[in-house]
Amino acid sequence: MNYTSLKQLLDTFVDFLSTEKGYSENTCRAYTNDLEDFIAYFSANRALAVTYEDNDEEDIDVHDVAAVSGLIIRSYLGFLHKQNIKKSSVARKLSAIRSFLKFLERHGVISENPATSVITPKQDKPIPRYLTVDVMFRLLDSIKTDKLTGKRDRALLEAMYSTGIRVSELVGLNVGDVDFSGKVIRVTGKGNVERIVPIGQKSLDLIKDYRESLHLQKAVSVNHKGALFLNKNKGRLTARSVARILDKSSREAGLAIPVSPHDFRHSFATHMLDAGLDLRVVQELLGHKQLSTTQKYTHVSIDRLMAAYDSAHPRK
Repeated sequence: MNYTSLKQLLDTFVDFLSTEKGYSENTCRAYTNDLEDFIAYFSANRALAVTYEDNDEEDIDVHDVAAVSGLIIRSYLGFLHKQNIKKSSVARKLSAIRSFLKFLERHGVISENPATSVITPKQDKPIPRYLTVDVMFRLLDSIKTDKLTGKRDRALLEAMYSTGIRVSELVGLNVGDVDFSGKVIRVTGKGNVERIVPIGQKSLDLIKDYRESLHLQKAVSVNHKGALFLNKNKGRLTARSVARILDKSSREAGLAIPVSPHDFRHSFATHMLDAGLDLRVVQELLGHKQLSTTQKYTHVSIDRLMAAYDSAHPRK
């Protein structure tokens, strides 16, 4: 590697994540933001130790990356702690630093990865927020479908709850990804990994009704490579648009708290486990690589188990 600045190294690393690892644009942007913050901190603190006069903090010589040590990384984590940054965000930033330095080590820019000696801050384990079945039904059933936008909103929210897919996976669906006869959809998840996910008949009927209305009212022809859910300009919906649709729908349904697309995913997982579905099956449906990621949803089943125990055991 022949580079002159950390910024160039970062650009090369992000390009590697995109082209070689298949990371999404949002994930690459997150890595960029986290690493730019660290580089800025490193620049300011490294500059204090540099004696030559023409040091440019905005364009540090690539060899100065050797000055990145476990000490300065821990100092950065301490700085983040003083800024009241959430532990989960600090852990994410440290993970980004580790990955970046591992990339530089692999390409011979540094001799070893100093981030491997830095311990990840212990994180709180909050219980995922979810909607009860009754509240979920109330929200979905409250969406009026007398207009095309209502048909779309009902169809996409039903699809998200029926499948438990991520909002990024939802907006990435194409018409050809829906198998109406097989009652499954083809989902492209993190790292461009495809998986097949079951989808309920009710959700399929709403999608079919929406697409037929879209054809009749907007003359949108069936293009199997085209986006499944469209905005008013016939373009692909964005994750932010889905969040706005969900926020509007939850308010109109009279819900006391705001609902996010990830709350739908939490609700799907919770309801499946609560109904007795095997944890590993839920892991496959959600597209989790690690079973431990799925295990955080078992709280409801445990709560129900304890309630049943308390009501049944003769010696409470």
